[in-house]
Amino acid sequence: MDLNSYAELAVRLVNTRDASGRQDELATIEAYQGLMADRAALCARATAADLDALRELRFQLRLIFAACTAGDGDGAVARLNALLARHPIHPEIARHDGGAWHLHHADSGSVADRYAAGAVLGLTIVLTNLGTERLRHCEAPSCPNVLVDTTPDRSQAYCGDRCAAKASVTALHERRRSPSEKASTAAV
Repeated sequence: MDLNSYAELAVRLVNTRDASGRQDELATIEAYQGLMADRAALCARATAADLDALRELRFQLRLIFAACTAGDGDGAVARLNALLARHPIHPEIARHDGGAWHLHHADSGSVADRYAAGAVLGLTIVLTNLGTERLRHCEAPSCPNVLVDTTPDRSQAYCGDRCAAKASVTALHERRRSPSEKASTAAV
């Protein structure tokens, strides 16, 4: 079982809405299927009811990331426990693609049920094994996205290469500004 890929489901779902709120990858079944093209089992037979359930799950997961970012581990765990009760995980042993036997969660229920079980399982494992500080918001000032930091030294600050590059460019420009420019900006 690749637990990071399950936790990534939670990140992917929370990050389905852009900062402006105009683009929502849960707006249509086709948009959702495009988002999940690499996970056929999670996009086949998706319905409008699944999209409604996934929007609610997105909201609940965002609250967990917000609690972790704010240092409210108890709040994050309470919310995660509520999701575990609402979306039970049914494990099964599987083998495919010539690999060894390994653990999967069973593909039962609706598309939204399967998505929720995987995402909640992934966040549960990350939170219990690595800590609540691994679930957080991207540090880029204008980015609403979340991330799961699985780096050994807890160093992932940005949701992706784009935000990391923007932060690097901003820091470079800040270092190059003259002291008088910095003072006039601070005075405003």
